[in-house]
Amino acid sequence: MLCSIYKSSKKEGTYLYVPKRDDFSQVPDTLLQMFGKPIFVMLVNLENRQLALVDVDKVKASMDEQGFFLQLPPPPENLLEKYKQDRDRAKSSQSDDEPS
Repeated sequence: MLCSIYKSSKKEGTYLYVPKRDDFSQVPDTLLQMFGKPIFVMLVNLENRQLALVDVDKVKASMDEQGFFLQLPPPPENLLEKYKQDRDRAKSSQSDDEPS
């Protein structure tokens, strides 16, 4: 299955996959307005291929069912939460090391 991949001119890290180059007829107008002008990135054959951030099977299923696939950027890392987890992990390993 071939698909064309476009990046958003408005939303960084957001990509739109469509089955035919420059055919956005299946993409809702409201989505296209939020997406901005699609910037062509590449043409990809999804057969026997892995993608970096999304599951190829989900892309194929969405394109079959909806006529497009929208890839959103991963959520930003919560640095405060990561710090708390690391701190708690360090505390628990210190208490495990103390003699009873």
